[in-house]
Amino acid sequence: MKIGVLALQGAVTEHIVSIGKTGAEGTPIKRVEQLGEVDGLIIPGGESTTIGKLMRKYGFIEAIREFAGGGKPVFGTCAGLIVLAKEIAGGEPSHLELMDITVARNAFGRQRESFECDLDVKGIEEPVRAVFIRAPLIEKVGPGVEVLSTYNGEIVTAREGNLLVSSFHPELTDDFRLHQYFADMVQATRTAEQ
Repeated sequence: MKIGVLALQGAVTEHIVSIGKTGAEGTPIKRVEQLGEVDGLIIPGGESTTIGKLMRKYGFIEAIREFAGGGKPVFGTCAGLIVLAKEIAGGEPSHLELMDITVARNAFGRQRESFECDLDVKGIEEPVRAVFIRAPLIEKVGPGVEVLSTYNGEIVTAREGNLLVSSFHPELTDDFRLHQYFADMVQATRTAEQ
């Protein structure tokens, strides 16, 4: 099983290491054609406006929409969450418009307000270690979106079908269970296709 990590910006290597811990193979995705070689895709953190511009420049917008539209799982972390959202609060233009959520950028403040905590995530037994860095939050979810975790009453992890998002950076800790959750989604999709 191969899981791609969009390698335009962000903690690509750390995601690949976490994927490896699940038993799947992680690979950086730098060209649209490479999407045909993977069973799932992670869109890492970074700066959402920059990621969006680079995705447009290299033809990834339509390619990822088709990838997800074909049922392949996509996991967006931090800026990746913003990139997947149908709507960005404050009237900013959205990017992939795939997931029925409205997000607020930098909702937890600036870099110096970054923090770590243990989060209960639905579907994962013990709390997950979460690193929040200039993190967005999910202000609103559509009827098909399942909330998987909240922090201080704010939604920070959610799933809609084959789409998974987290406000935090699961790749920056040794806790790879959210990557395992995603790998299980990818495996379930592969099994269903066979």
